[in-house]
Amino acid sequence: MKTFLAYAAAKYYAGEPIITDVEFDRLAKQYNYEDVGAAVDISRAVPHAYRMYSLKKCFVGEPIIELPGEVVETPKLDGAAVSLLYIDGKLVLALTRGDGKAGLDITDKMRMLVPNHLHVVLDTVQITGEVMAKKTIPNARNYAAGALNLKDIEEFKTRDLVFVAYGITPNRCYTWEQDMNLLDDLEFQTVRYADINLDEYPQDGRVFRVNDNSVFEELGFTDKHPRGAFALKEVQEGVTTTLVDVEWQVGRSGRVTPVAILKPVMIGDARVSRATLNNYKFITDMELELGCEVEIIRSGEIIPKVLRRVNANPIEV
Repeated sequence: MKTFLAYAAAKYYAGEPIITDVEFDRLAKQYNYEDVGAAVDISRAVPHAYRMYSLKKCFVGEPIIELPGEVVETPKLDGAAVSLLYIDGKLVLALTRGDGKAGLDITDKMRMLVPNHLHVVLDTVQITGEVMAKKTIPNARNYAAGALNLKDIEEFKTRDLVFVAYGITPNRCYTWEQDMNLLDDLEFQTVRYADINLDEYPQDGRVFRVNDNSVFEELGFTDKHPRGAFALKEVQEGVTTTLVDVEWQVGRSGRVTPVAILKPVMIGDARVSRATLNNYKFITDMELELGCEVEIIRSGEIIPKVLRRVNANPIEV
């Protein structure tokens, strides 16, 4: 499963996800998989000046991490993470997140989206954030990530994208909010202060962070995450559709299991028309009949499954 998750992560960061974010998060938690980010081609990889850590995920309804002192809350943006390296106020390098330690050089593209020269000269800083497309664009996250992989810069210019910053390393101010004020003054859109409406862009939860930068640094980091911040996400709700038929399939072990044939329905970015029914007892216990409405979920499952029957009487199919 960890091998599969590594492959799924690589496809995700290539802009070609094979499972939803919710599925990945649940499976990663179930199998203790924490290698967030995509491995990059060593021959093309460029190290980040400062490592890009991922955020530890918590889910609504589960115990969450307690953070000391003042805590700030912001949207968790769902775009393509990148780093920008400025030296003496000049943009010298932009990288995809990659595995957090090294990424691919996308400087030519990011010059179209961010200031090339800062009007306040800073010695050496790395600014991190997300390249994003509006939610009205189908598969907006894939659209943004795919744009960063384009070879044709002219085609990249046609993409409707923005860069939204959420970090600067080393910290320049006493608090994270003051750092965001600084980035705002430097003409960046930020997750805290933006001229654009961030609600028009994909989000997948909320981020909670210790505001005091010295406390944040004192808390330190695990091998994967900062201890002074976390992401809070909601478990995806089920979707209602119609049970059209039931097929029986034989697995590699010879076990025969039922599969629900469903009226096709969208769950997130995926079109679902089949779901596992576990076994015959599950069908009888749920009182499932052809034509009845059922609630299906994909939370933590590769193959969608039927959660429950919704209506009391079957409808014609």
